[in-house]
Amino acid sequence: MKYSLRQLEVFLAAAHFENITRAANSLSMSQSAASSALKELEQQFDIQLFDRVGKRLQLNELGRLVRPQAEALLSQANELETVLRQHQQPGNLKVGATLTIGNYLAVKIMASYMAQHPEAKVMLDVENTAAIAKKVLNFELDLGLVEGELQQPELDVIPWRQDELVVFCSPGHPLAQRNERPLSDEELLEQTWILREAGSGTRQTFDRIMSGILPQLNVLLELQHTEAIKRAVEAGLGVGCLSQVALEDAFKRGSLVPLKIPQRNTQRHFYFVLHKQKYRSAGVQRWIDLCRQD
Repeated sequence: MKYSLRQLEVFLAAAHFENITRAANSLSMSQSAASSALKELEQQFDIQLFDRVGKRLQLNELGRLVRPQAEALLSQANELETVLRQHQQPGNLKVGATLTIGNYLAVKIMASYMAQHPEAKVMLDVENTAAIAKKVLNFELDLGLVEGELQQPELDVIPWRQDELVVFCSPGHPLAQRNERPLSDEELLEQTWILREAGSGTRQTFDRIMSGILPQLNVLLELQHTEAIKRAVEAGLGVGCLSQVALEDAFKRGSLVPLKIPQRNTQRHFYFVLHKQKYRSAGVQRWIDLCRQD
């Protein structure tokens, strides 16, 4: 393209004021810079847009012909600039969250985000860690909130908050009467387990927690939903291990009972997951800020 929007701005200002000095002042330019811009526009196309009478510039026939098209083009450019500037404000988001985060944390954050930005819409996709990571990689999500560790060179995995997995049973289970006495590894091996499925962040952490005795554990059921695991344990089918976030209400009600395993490191982190090549909008940054305030 042989002309610039700035050159068109100078042309239109000169046409309006019929004076290059006044045109330059209106555009916050020096008189010499404005003169150069107008001169370059005419020279690039070997044309003359004004009749020059002393210091006065008067549109000639070609100038009058070009003026409305230049006005229309600059108007469209200004509209585009407005649209682009609006994207500096938080807007619509596509967020992925793993089941624990999606069911117990993300909805509250989504409500805060939409209350602060009522014009914005948030799509929340709740799946396991592997599925969320895949969608972030494919640019289907703006960001992910996951509970499992990832090793993907295309992704930024940023620690968010600490979490802890808790082993638990039903109030009627024999282990519930231990008066908070810790379970030994031998007792862990004696239990029947109800666990999350492979590919979930919770299962990944559980497998790490049970390092050394994992192959000997008796796993009865592998379920995709935390609520299903809680119901199965309440029904006396076995013991489970889930995030403390997912169990707090059940512990308060007394429908489930926590069990202690201090010899095992049950700590973990929740993470933000973002594609390294994806633009991080104001909305993404605002969402992250809200997560960290929670």
